[in-house]
Amino acid sequence: MQIYVVQSGDTIFQIARRFGTTAETITQANQLPNPNRLVVGQAIVIPIPGRIHVVSPGESLWTIARQYGTTAQELARLNGLSPSVPLQVGRQLRIPAPVKTRAEFTGYIQPAATGYSENLLNSAREAAPHLTYFAPVSYNARRDGSLEEPAIAPLQPIAEQNGVALMMDITNQENTQFSDELGRILLNDEAVQQTFLDNISRIARESNFSDIHFDFEYLRPEDREAYNRFLRRAKERFSREGRTISTALAPKTSATQQGRWYEAHDYRAHGEIVDFSIIMTYEWGYSYGPPMAVSPIGPVRDVLTYAVSEMPASKVVMGQNLYGYDWTLPYRPGNPAARAISPQEAIRLADRYNASIRYDRAAQAPYIDYTDENGRLHKVWFEDARSIDVKFVLLKELNLRGMAYWRIGMSFPQNWLLLSDRFTVVKK
Repeated sequence: MQIYVVQSGDTIFQIARRFGTTAETITQANQLPNPNRLVVGQAIVIPIPGRIHVVSPGESLWTIARQYGTTAQELARLNGLSPSVPLQVGRQLRIPAPVKTRAEFTGYIQPAATGYSENLLNSAREAAPHLTYFAPVSYNARRDGSLEEPAIAPLQPIAEQNGVALMMDITNQENTQFSDELGRILLNDEAVQQTFLDNISRIARESNFSDIHFDFEYLRPEDREAYNRFLRRAKERFSREGRTISTALAPKTSATQQGRWYEAHDYRAHGEIVDFSIIMTYEWGYSYGPPMAVSPIGPVRDVLTYAVSEMPASKVVMGQNLYGYDWTLPYRPGNPAARAISPQEAIRLADRYNASIRYDRAAQAPYIDYTDENGRLHKVWFEDARSIDVKFVLLKELNLRGMAYWRIGMSFPQNWLLLSDRFTVVKK
């Protein structure tokens, strides 16, 4: 598949003709909000076999082949060229389709207090063919070892019809906040812990969960070893029951990184104990922080490079946001929170306010600047086909286990198009 960035004056019909396909095919594949009003800078996925590369000054078949993981001889054969003849600048070269990599993909999915809306279920249906796991958010532990159980019944038939396994996402949250005191009780009180594990086992059996996923955050630093001991106990028990266990980990770059979010998460121990860990490589740009990319490629790479130095790459899963944020400017600490938006909504905002989409090469992320009806300036950072493809390349480069999306329900059709082109999804 080809990623194309809309230029000034482009129409959907011109783009389709350029790539030998139809406007309807591109519109449907990308779920274009308004195909007659494309946004300058908008990244579109063209559903054609392989890819097209436009030759730039100084490029050769050899340098282009290295960029795409193929050979100069294969490029020459595919394009009817002689390997010894210099390339003409501006020439379009067809690139062979990439070799697909097997990987696991998880989709966290969070119903509203009133349950699953039809829009959320439709998002689940769209994502399900591309997922290994659904992770309903969340089973919140209580201080007596019982669990607050989310509704999952509407999700189960979608999972069954698409071969998606269920991941039991368990947190130490109380009143929507992570609680170090709840964590302390669960990890140190033997009687409560036994009840807790018994309840997990019962629910997992009744609802057919394949993986038990612990998302314990903001634990006390002194509970680091207690958490490791708990995971060993959980691993022994749930392995006997035929289930895997996994953890969610804060995005660290060293074993000694300080801060409430980091200190109790022992990458090396988790790599030895659990079946896999999801690294939360997002939220550099967050709702109450200053405007910036949510998952800039530099910090993401730094965290994952550290992760694979402490645990097997086959146990490391990259966390990935399916959303962006819309900040009202000027940013000041204490301002109202930035609004979470989907990539599709970001494109609609650009169209509505006649704003171009620009791309930050350092962060490898798109952004928009616009002025609303009340004269207020806004900055939007989000994801597009280019930014997600860069993450896919990193996933393959580091030989990671896969990717986990936070969260299903944010419309991003280009992600699923590229995922299906780049990977074979592991089904349990």
